[in-house]
Amino acid sequence: MPIISYFFGIYIRMYHDDHNPPHFHVEYQGHQALMAIESGELLAGTLPSKAIKLVREWATEHKQELLIDWQYALELKPLQRIAGADND
Repeated sequence: MPIISYFFGIYIRMYHDDHNPPHFHVEYQGHQALMAIESGELLAGTLPSKAIKLVREWATEHKQELLIDWQYALELKPLQRIAGADND
């Protein structure tokens, strides 16, 4: 699964041709979660509250880029890297 962003030890990944709703995968210190692109809702898994806050803020700022990558993933195209919260 391609890494589309990395910041503060948090990996953001996206699968090609994944199930709806549009979402991304988050890995941080042994925790794994799915987060909805549109709402920022935690769909599955667990993350420390600090990581949830950082990822939600990042995802809000990069929503359009995430949605573009989601479309690329559905079309089995290469995904684009997105700047991390520590590079914004």
